[in-house]
Amino acid sequence: MKKYLAEMVGTFVLTFLGCGAAVSLGCDTAHIAGTPAVIGTAIAFGLAVVGMAYTIGGISGCHINPAISLGCFLSGRMSAKDCGMYMVFQVIGAILAAAVLCVLAGCDSGLGANGLQTLDQIGHAGKVSVTTGLIAEVVLTMLFVLVVLGSTSKTNGATNNFAGLAIGLSLILIHLVGIHYTGTSVNPARSIGPALFAGGDALNELWIFIVGPFIGGALAACIWKIIGCDCDKKAE
Repeated sequence: MKKYLAEMVGTFVLTFLGCGAAVSLGCDTAHIAGTPAVIGTAIAFGLAVVGMAYTIGGISGCHINPAISLGCFLSGRMSAKDCGMYMVFQVIGAILAAAVLCVLAGCDSGLGANGLQTLDQIGHAGKVSVTTGLIAEVVLTMLFVLVVLGSTSKTNGATNNFAGLAIGLSLILIHLVGIHYTGTSVNPARSIGPALFAGGDALNELWIFIVGPFIGGALAACIWKIIGCDCDKKAE
């Protein structure tokens, strides 16, 4: 039970600090999200992951993301039961974080919820299409989960000690690329919590930020099975 609770706490911290930074810095809506807000929000999410990796990594592995848990399950690193329980407690943690943020900032603040953004900031008018948003989430999640699987591989030896740093820095890069398209989810739990309280478009478009990351996580597992799984087995 401790590892499930650790996942709940870790996802709470990620969602509260990451989405809280988005609200505080004005990175909630694309038309007011300037470069400082985007960079600050990206760094907040990355640092939250680094902090939690070295806090609960030894307890649960610090997935704090259903897409990562799915990738680990498909890679043979965890059981179906643990994968399911991780996901449940991750979502609970995100919902609790969104509830606290709602009390502090008000649900009308947007709560850092994900959604298809306007394209004004990158020189195009209109709104990101569902197809574009879905592709962005699939590709970004695939890259992120691949970093997680690779950096935590047993073949990395002593470099595993830096896995948390590598994962956190990669999440910063992922956010810098994706914020102007979808607000960057790559994490269904992180999207579910704020959307439930924000409602509106965030809730209507929530499926994109569940389906996209899960597809991306599954693709990352398939890629890792091709390029790294045999090495992991030899290391065992």
